[in-house]
Amino acid sequence: MEIRSRHTPKLAKAISLLVACCFTGVPITAQTAESAIDFNREVRPILSQNCFQCHGPDTGNRQMGLRLDILDGFFGDRGPFGGPVIIPGNAEESLLYQRLTTQTDALRMPREGDALTPNEIQTIRLWIDQGATWESHWAFVAPEQPLVPEVQDKSWPLNAIDNFVLARLEEEGLSPSLEADRATLIRRVSLDLTGLPPTLEQVDAFLDDSSPDAYEKVVDQLLQSSRYGERMAVEWLDAARYADTNGYQTDGERTMWRWRDWVIDAYNQNMPFDQFTVEQLAGDMLPNATLGQRIATAFNRNHSLSAEGGIDPTEFLIEYAVDRVATTSTVWLGLTMGCARCHDHKFDPVRQTEFYEMTAFFNNIPERGKGFKYVNSPPFISAPTRDQQAQLDQLEAELGQARLAFSELESEVEIEKQKWEDSLGGTMDLDAEVDWNIRDQLLVHHAFDGDISGIHMGQAGESTLENGLPHFVDGRLSAAASFDGERFISSGNQPDLGYEDAFTLAAWIYPSTDTGVIFSRASEGDQGEVGWGLYLEAGKLRLNLSTRILDDGVAAETVADIQLDKWQHVVATYDGSKTPGGMSIYIDGQLQEITPLLDLVGNRLPRRYPLRIGASGSSKPNFEGHIDEVRIYGKVLTPEEVAVVATAETVSDIARVPPEQRTTAQADKLRLSFLNQYAPPQIRGAHKRVTQLEREREELWGRFPTVMVMEEMTPRRKTYRLNRGAYDNPAEEVFPDVPAMLPPLRDSDEKNRLAFARWIVDPANPLTSRVTVNRFWQMYFETGLVKSADNFGSQGEFPSHPELLDWLATTFVDSDWDIKNMQRLIVTSATYRQSSAVNPELLRFDPENRLLARASRVRLPAQMIRDQALAVSQLLTEKIGGPSVGPYQPEGLWDDIVERGQEYQLSTGEDLYRRSLYTFWKRTRPAPSMVMFDSSTRETHIVMSTRTNTPLQALNLMNDVTYTEASRALAERAMKQYEEAAENLTYMYRLATARKPDSEVSSILMNSFKGHFERYQSDRAAALQLVSTGESPRDETLDIAELAAYQMVASLILNLDVTITKD
Repeated sequence: MEIRSRHTPKLAKAISLLVACCFTGVPITAQTAESAIDFNREVRPILSQNCFQCHGPDTGNRQMGLRLDILDGFFGDRGPFGGPVIIPGNAEESLLYQRLTTQTDALRMPREGDALTPNEIQTIRLWIDQGATWESHWAFVAPEQPLVPEVQDKSWPLNAIDNFVLARLEEEGLSPSLEADRATLIRRVSLDLTGLPPTLEQVDAFLDDSSPDAYEKVVDQLLQSSRYGERMAVEWLDAARYADTNGYQTDGERTMWRWRDWVIDAYNQNMPFDQFTVEQLAGDMLPNATLGQRIATAFNRNHSLSAEGGIDPTEFLIEYAVDRVATTSTVWLGLTMGCARCHDHKFDPVRQTEFYEMTAFFNNIPERGKGFKYVNSPPFISAPTRDQQAQLDQLEAELGQARLAFSELESEVEIEKQKWEDSLGGTMDLDAEVDWNIRDQLLVHHAFDGDISGIHMGQAGESTLENGLPHFVDGRLSAAASFDGERFISSGNQPDLGYEDAFTLAAWIYPSTDTGVIFSRASEGDQGEVGWGLYLEAGKLRLNLSTRILDDGVAAETVADIQLDKWQHVVATYDGSKTPGGMSIYIDGQLQEITPLLDLVGNRLPRRYPLRIGASGSSKPNFEGHIDEVRIYGKVLTPEEVAVVATAETVSDIARVPPEQRTTAQADKLRLSFLNQYAPPQIRGAHKRVTQLEREREELWGRFPTVMVMEEMTPRRKTYRLNRGAYDNPAEEVFPDVPAMLPPLRDSDEKNRLAFARWIVDPANPLTSRVTVNRFWQMYFETGLVKSADNFGSQGEFPSHPELLDWLATTFVDSDWDIKNMQRLIVTSATYRQSSAVNPELLRFDPENRLLARASRVRLPAQMIRDQALAVSQLLTEKIGGPSVGPYQPEGLWDDIVERGQEYQLSTGEDLYRRSLYTFWKRTRPAPSMVMFDSSTRETHIVMSTRTNTPLQALNLMNDVTYTEASRALAERAMKQYEEAAENLTYMYRLATARKPDSEVSSILMNSFKGHFERYQSDRAAALQLVSTGESPRDETLDIAELAAYQMVASLILNLDVTITKD
């Protein structure tokens, strides 16, 4: 890098004019000698920072009728407040300039802020004197592809990016830096494109490749690596506020990793960015949406979700919709839309009404304001992986074959069944009476045929009678247990049912009162009954599961009353969905209309109470009447199965009924009895094969991961503008739309979320392409061309290279939003390939490297530091996708912040060494080693990273188990490579940095090794303790003192600035 002159061409021109004036005596006006003022670059930022709060878009806060963010505000009539505040060409006579420069404190503006600096006042003066040319905010004007500028040094540019950068450098009198050395370059681009360092084989191959396109070949190989998708996904997960927990107080676990897999796959497959956008924002609304497109919509279900008791669900429905607007507008549009939640935006032309119009796109989801604490909250879908889908496809094929094989036996089935029926109907021998009922997944059965005990989980279950003597009466089938409102049966702690379990409760009842507990596993809690049970409540049949009876549970009851003093069969089913919609209640086999009573599941369902028949452990009245045939199934019975269970007639009785007089339930019971127990072996085997495969399929579906997704409601939920942003203070109703400052939605599109998604990536939208390429640029240079990557509004920074930004944005769109092509374009530029070395003079002139006269030297992000250590030590497990894992964390990490039952699960085996992308992310207690190196907490969307430098970081690298173990593995790798210590030390250094150590570094490494070796030879116990750290087995063929010495040097290398920095 060379600094040719500190004088810009503009300044040089002014100097030459001044010299000419001295020799000719001709006066020079300010406009002649002073450079032209750019309104967007120089004036608007001053006004936005100092004036817009009182004189900007916010109508409710605007003072004196003056608005300075639009053209009319400067030059229009303000009615009773006066006329124009600017007279173009005459600053001294302009009211705006006068109020900025007055010495009277009461009149000087800004009134409550600091006075403008002399330089700012001078800028305003020059702008007015030069004609006060006004421009729309640059970011709200659609980009047009600029011409690639000509440059003086035509040998340096490698692509158009370099022309724009070099033109600016030449304007400033600067020249670019030399290209980085090859070792530095391959390490830089490997880390940037894959998040992992190059292998020494890759480094040496690149160093030995003399072809002119050697570097481009490396780039193409990296872009084709599956590691590329993982590296890109890290950035996107931060933007999407991805986490494995819900946040808020309990911060219970959720399952969203299938969306993470989708993101990785999308990047690796080079999905065009417009498709990437539409599928995440509205994939569920695409015609014939695929599973992948539905999974993609989890982007806007990644937000925090409250499941706390006592909240108002309505409030949090608003919070979730608001979060989606804030996240979506920042990630794609670079706007701070959230600032318009309570009032008109104070700096950008976004009205509060427009904020809620955008909210309406995201407020039409059939979701719960109060979520589930420990599992996914609806709407969610099953999301099998590719391997699971293959299993399912295979199972479906086998099931299809089994059904076909059984159907081919149908004629034989009818013949054999008729023979069997004839044999049953032809005998009047009572000892030959046959009966049968559904036993598949029967967990509990109490027949009450003179015995209160029953069968629990396939074994005899002991029961005790409480508060009285046993009493049996004639039941609907045979004998039945009688209850007098005092006595009840206690039957152990089975079955173990919770909110997430599917089950069926069934019994014959003969109630003599309209209120009482039929059976339950429940007791009295501090806020009402807790547990589950089947009840009579004022004549209604009720299924209830509750942790707190008022605000934590799920319940429903029949609309119709049950009849007293009559035998009726009752069934209640529950599908594990944690909603009343997952409940069904039947009386005598007939589905009943039900009323939802409670729909607020949050905590886990208590499971410590015994099964009681005729009572609960609460103050609810015990049952009065008779109960028979208590059955509990571990599945949801179908309506046909319910009818069969409710059929009291025996199989023999049904066989005696003429076929045309049998009910459907009787016919089904007869057929199922035959197929399950009495058919010939071939028929019975074929039927069993079908039912077995159907159960396997159901069990397989139950093992599939789920993911929370977006869905549309019908009819649409109403959205209102909220006074001062308060959820309980609605104003007028609003309808989906986009801010007026941006292009409108297409007239042909219905105003819904899909139309909004397509509008986001419409080429006419001035923001999306700019915002996106700016974040790509930020990945490589630490700072975007627009430094404020999260704010392209008036409070954001003006681009350092506006023409380059627009060229990249339009090129991106013209390439059909090709993401890999954009990465390749950037990293193959001469700008990217520059050395990061900087001399003091350039550092003073451009400390933030905004002019790009060099490459940016930055500390690696948190994930990259850990992954690099695992990679160079060969501990890294390279496996794409899958559930989150638990790497090493401090013991007891979660103990002080979680409820009972949440414990950090340390992974084992290869899962301990997976990339940091897959680390289980708990919002309220993220991985300390990640946060220490400035990782996002993922509580909100983050599109700009931070970098700090603290002693804790060094302490972590020296003492964390991850790095201690990686140091030992790196040492073992080196010891197996060479015989000589110097070669091994060089080998370790090259693995970590891609370069050879100079003589000074080599000397330091050798001295360190010798000192540690001498120490550990005399203290082999300490050496053994050191090399035994971590779960991976050490190589016991290596001398522990020598290994410990190498391990300490490896630790030193992993802690070096050159190792954790991208040069």
